[in-house]
Amino acid sequence: MTEKAAGLSDAERRDRLRLARTDSIGPVAFQQLIRRFGSAARAIEAIPNMAARAGRTAPLRVASSEEAERELAAGAALGAHLLVIGDRDFPPLLSVLDPAPPVIWTLGDAAMLSRPAVAVVGARIASAAGQRFARQIAMELGQAGYIVTSGLARGIDGAAHEGALPTGTAAVLAGGIDDVYPPEHDGLYRRIAEAGCLVSENPVGRRAKAQDFPRRNRIISGLSLGVVVVEAEMRSGSLITARLANEQGREVFAVPGSPLDPRAKGTNDLIRQGAQLCEGAEDVIRALQSLPGLREPQGDLFDSNDGGDDCALDREADRLRDKVEALLSPTAVPRDELVRALGAPANGVFAALVELALAGKAELLPGGTVAKS
Repeated sequence: MTEKAAGLSDAERRDRLRLARTDSIGPVAFQQLIRRFGSAARAIEAIPNMAARAGRTAPLRVASSEEAERELAAGAALGAHLLVIGDRDFPPLLSVLDPAPPVIWTLGDAAMLSRPAVAVVGARIASAAGQRFARQIAMELGQAGYIVTSGLARGIDGAAHEGALPTGTAAVLAGGIDDVYPPEHDGLYRRIAEAGCLVSENPVGRRAKAQDFPRRNRIISGLSLGVVVVEAEMRSGSLITARLANEQGREVFAVPGSPLDPRAKGTNDLIRQGAQLCEGAEDVIRALQSLPGLREPQGDLFDSNDGGDDCALDREADRLRDKVEALLSPTAVPRDELVRALGAPANGVFAALVELALAGKAELLPGGTVAKS
């Protein structure tokens, strides 16, 4: 963000937390609003009218300063630390995502999130051999200087964390930073808090729901240079992590297995689709050492207003809003495809899309796509 070099004020950090916790605002809308208005305070002031212009009937619930302060106090009571996009110490690999998560909570050594990392993920009901492999590869990756990220789940995730504890591991949680899931990993959770780092995108106190796990997976891959899938059935959440890693431009590695074992079908299929075959840590290290480093993006699809006339942008959004909405369907399409279809300025189309999202009529998705809500 533009404030990165100078850092963020306490007020702006609090307001960015408020904006991130406001109804109908996901990472894409958050990014566009900050880029358009320059600060969270100005965006918070504008969004009720934006939602109303797009036809929202119920008032938009904007998170209050008091709610933000309560969340900050709850995190501080746990010893957790809030990182906001724009903070100097926001994890660099997460900051280059399109879009980055607006805020994350950390518990433990947050500095390790700036070190090179590899994710090791896989089946919850994992074989003994699979767990042994995950533990071994995590240990060897750690010895080679990599942090190992995973999701604290049963099976492969837990084994990977165990293997990497002596050298550094980060566990991304689906619930809040205080939500230990599964409960039997309470001891592992505590050891990671002491020797590694716990990460959550959700508010303190939130219990994980089904829709939170894909978002958690996006952060696991986003923190990592590459993702190693050890065991996965064909409808596994680990395959979602691998797909997200591909979309983020990260390397995907898969451990081959017997075609007679259902837990190998997902990893074998990844290899068939082009994932790198992984038989040990050396395969991962060799591939990652040959990659160029990830760079800060030079521009952004939503960097549309450039300090221009805000009233003119509102008028353009008013002119285009109904046409944009008419093109939406439950099937996600690239946002720039809407621009081409309408032959209209991108900034006007994007402004209309954000208003429709605030009204609950559009869903702005990572990867530059949009769908009808």
